[in-house]
Amino acid sequence: MAPAIFSNGDSPEISAAAGLKDVAATALNGGSIIHTPQPNPSLQATADHNLKLVEAPVLEPKRGEVLLHVKATGICGSDVHFWKSGRIGSLVFEGDCILGHEAAGVVLKCGEGVTNLVPGDRVAIEPGVPCGECFLCVDGKYNLCEDVKFAGVYPYAGTIQRYKIHPAKWLHKLPSNISFAEGALLEPLSVVIHGIRTAGLNLGCGTVICGAGPIGLIALAAARASGAHPIVITDIEPKRLQFAREFVPSCQTYQVDPSLSAEDNGRRIRQLFRHADDDGLQENTGDLQQEYYAPRTVLECTGVESSVCTAAFTVRRGGTICVIGVGKSIMNNLPFMHISLAEIELKFINRYRDTWPAGIACLSGGILDLKPLVTHVYPLEDAIDALHLAADPRNGSIKIQIVDEADENAMP
Repeated sequence: MAPAIFSNGDSPEISAAAGLKDVAATALNGGSIIHTPQPNPSLQATADHNLKLVEAPVLEPKRGEVLLHVKATGICGSDVHFWKSGRIGSLVFEGDCILGHEAAGVVLKCGEGVTNLVPGDRVAIEPGVPCGECFLCVDGKYNLCEDVKFAGVYPYAGTIQRYKIHPAKWLHKLPSNISFAEGALLEPLSVVIHGIRTAGLNLGCGTVICGAGPIGLIALAAARASGAHPIVITDIEPKRLQFAREFVPSCQTYQVDPSLSAEDNGRRIRQLFRHADDDGLQENTGDLQQEYYAPRTVLECTGVESSVCTAAFTVRRGGTICVIGVGKSIMNNLPFMHISLAEIELKFINRYRDTWPAGIACLSGGILDLKPLVTHVYPLEDAIDALHLAADPRNGSIKIQIVDEADENAMP
């Protein structure tokens, strides 16, 4: 385990000196520091792959911004990856940065010009703030903006802290029947919604979900709610497949065998879609029939090269693979000619766009129940322990959340 660093003892309340560098930078940028009734402990990853729990400065909300009390933040695999590796693709941690982007909280104070929110409103945070001016933003594809300011990606402060400033435009009100924990799950749900829209799931048609982590399990539930059937979910970890069967009992599971080739694993997954009438067909006719019933869509939720290759040999000819997972910068071993000759559509997504309203409708309307995914909860002061737990895939955790129970609903 990577060493945990505390700036001064083990209390965030006495580590304010560690935030002096941030205070100076804020002053240079014209920001105004405000005093709060409670300290602002924050979990930061450093460029040399350490974690530290230090007090961060709290800023006065500017025009169009609000000050939030962050009540719940889910730990994403990217948080662990930034801590352990210091980068994901072109996104590099060049200095200390507060982690976290799957979050919900309460509005404490509104800056000038904010008319859609008032103190006390419960909100989910859409963590990416695009420029709003480039052709992609103007075209509605703001998730592709090259100047997006994304919470928890250096140098933009994330949500694992008590207080956070965020533009009101990128906050979404939560109805009373959605908890803060569920509100924090709207971010990974948004990833899945964008993936399903991109893949184009078909009612009553077979689908495979690769990976039974949090994104894969949300994709499993969402695919089921969208009418896909039958559904098979794959993973190399049997405990996660057991969780998947309990979470969506109608699904089938397949434990990937690392000793087999991607083609052989794909062939075995396809066997789970064999049509019931196949026994009475001649061999050649049966093969043609079974190609028809092979899965039309694969939602690849791992980003692992071998899994993407397996997906290519699993999906039917003319089918669609949507890669939702985040993987290596370069993949060299994709079965190009198989994908080409079978006219398989290989699609990718980058985060999400216009998904929070749909996600809120799914949770509020009872279409999806994602509460069972939250298997571990840590208080903000124990955020370092939460990250260490999330970094160990052997412990059986699914979604770990960091919560702050401090009672505070308004600021002077």
